[in-house]
Amino acid sequence: MYGDEATIRRILTETGDTWAVVGLSANRERAAYGVAQVLQRFGKRIVPVHPKAETVHGEQGYASLADIPFDVDVVDVFVNSDLAGPVADEALAKGAKAVWFQLGVIDEAAYERVRAAGPDMVMDRCPAIEIPRLSRI
Repeated sequence: MYGDEATIRRILTETGDTWAVVGLSANRERAAYGVAQVLQRFGKRIVPVHPKAETVHGEQGYASLADIPFDVDVVDVFVNSDLAGPVADEALAKGAKAVWFQLGVIDEAAYERVRAAGPDMVMDRCPAIEIPRLSRI
């Protein structure tokens, strides 16, 4: 299990409210689009990160984490597992306090690197599923 209940709760309630969502575009058919809406509904500021750098849900997009001109608290990763490790490394370089790999995004080496560096990490979970559960945890 890559994310115990205490870590999930800490990321969602204490880590901070600026979430960079890597893989978020204006494509309404993609899971990232709906998850970002849920995060906004629960008070999170979402920052779209996608090569197209599109504005999504009213928020300016950026082509990469490095292009974001302000700090982010959590990096939420919606990319294929084989691309997730480099994104985790970029999140560490950016100074993120936590990294969250979405359902189906699994890279055990990246998980170990992030945890060894200090930030919290959750893998193979979805904040849009977890955040409504907080009142029941």
